[in-house]
Amino acid sequence: MEVLSHSSSFLLPSIPVDGNLPPTYALVVLNQRLPKFTPLLWEHATLRLCADGGANRLYDDIPLFFPHEDALTIRNRYKPDVIKGDMDSIRPDVLDFYVSLGTKVVDESHDQDTTDLHKCISYIHESTPDHEKSRLHILATGALGGRFDHEAGNINVLYRFSAMKITLLSDDCLIQLLPKTHAHEIHVLSSVEGPHCGLIPIGAPSAKTTTTGLQWDLTLCLVLSRFQPRPR
Repeated sequence: MEVLSHSSSFLLPSIPVDGNLPPTYALVVLNQRLPKFTPLLWEHATLRLCADGGANRLYDDIPLFFPHEDALTIRNRYKPDVIKGDMDSIRPDVLDFYVSLGTKVVDESHDQDTTDLHKCISYIHESTPDHEKSRLHILATGALGGRFDHEAGNINVLYRFSAMKITLLSDDCLIQLLPKTHAHEIHVLSSVEGPHCGLIPIGAPSAKTTTTGLQWDLTLCLVLSRFQPRPR
């Protein structure tokens, strides 16, 4: 079975070089409080989108990370490439501001069957050349917390795009899907994450799950619960 490698190196100031081609990051800003590491993710990303009301969050919150700098200067610096969604949350003043800077706006108000995150992931997938898709890693900030139906909808997007590497992020935690089509190797960066983590089957029990390198390893377990990396 092919092994998928997972790392949170995007939380480091610089991405480690291991001889392989580095990931290509795309950032989606959702309509929840921006995590404190948002400016770092922004620098790593080559494509940056706001999902509808996420533009309000970017406009309002990004200057707060730079209290000693002019707010307008910061807003000009952190200009999204694209704003996409059903456009029911973005404020008119925020929309006008980013349009004046040249941000592309994709109004999909006709589509009420998918979430704004789903719309943004679709845009990224369609705009990424096929030969680059294997290195693509999408980071979604503000995907956790707030209304539970939004949070559950964001988790559902992981399943809808299970062939893509997507990480949902907040200040407190991150979520990734581990597709059963692969074995998975998770590289824990103890300086920026941990010590606790969890494996959660959704929709049905996990019939065969075996882990190594954890404080409490699992062997062909039917029910998965909280686990902790084994101290090295």
